[in-house]
Amino acid sequence: MKLIIQIPCYNEAETLDVTINDLPRHIEGVDEIEYLIINDGSGDDTVEVARRAGVHHVVSFASNKGLAKGFMAGLDGCLRNGADVIVNTDADNQYCAEDIETLIRPILEGRADIVIGARPIDDTEHFSWIKKKLQHFGSWVVRKASKTDIPDAPSGFRAYSRDAAMRINVVNDYTYTLETIVQAGRERIPMAWVPIRTNPELRPSRLFKSMLGYVKKSILTILRAYMMYNPLTFFSILSVPPTLIGLAIGIRFLFLFFDGDGGGHNQSLILACTLIILGFLTFVIGLLADLISSNRRILQDTQYHVRRMEYERLK
Repeated sequence: MKLIIQIPCYNEAETLDVTINDLPRHIEGVDEIEYLIINDGSGDDTVEVARRAGVHHVVSFASNKGLAKGFMAGLDGCLRNGADVIVNTDADNQYCAEDIETLIRPILEGRADIVIGARPIDDTEHFSWIKKKLQHFGSWVVRKASKTDIPDAPSGFRAYSRDAAMRINVVNDYTYTLETIVQAGRERIPMAWVPIRTNPELRPSRLFKSMLGYVKKSILTILRAYMMYNPLTFFSILSVPPTLIGLAIGIRFLFLFFDGDGGGHNQSLILACTLIILGFLTFVIGLLADLISSNRRILQDTQYHVRRMEYERLK
């Protein structure tokens, strides 16, 4: 059983040494533990610090590509180097490394393929009141969209089995945390969560420059993921308001028409027809999107088998 701990890095020379030194060297039930960093176009000595600290593998980008692409490149690197279990953690030592054993235990015991570490958000001192509320609200939205019970969706402290890592896809350029939970929930990949601890803040978060920007990007990511994996429901819901309003206006026009007062309400008839057509077209878009989603599932299944053949050949 081989565990590889991956760490996405972007100019992390000041904190990376602390993070790597805290990582476990031995875990019961694990034969090998290796470390991998994703150097996302760093302009400092991140790679040199990592190598001095004993990192086994380095995946490098020539320029900064963002957290989502870095995460996927890390999974690919871990799988190519024979990982049976992959843990993702942050380079700023936000998460308590001692909890990695707790994090991977459900995978080792065969109870889950993905495990999310749930932070004590309300007890985290460097989180502002508004950030705590937004974290809770965002996690609630993701739970509804994914039909899971994950209490801390934005947490980047998570573990993947080899099989789950081969199934994961991330299409947005912002972050992997929300989309992968929606995908796993909709694809019914066994998923669990465990409570974990956090360390004092070493540096401010770099994922977003403002709270408004974070909220906007998170909402767009959740909506996009939900549309990808459940498009018919999404567009059917969108089609209901214009259809119902159009029908109500149309019924009102018919009532006035048969009452002998329909001649002066032609605008209502035009508006009713327009809204009903709009609702119908939205529903048709949902049908087409559902067909595309079905084809995407076939392509994902094909991709999974191709990945499996490739990675098993390299293992």
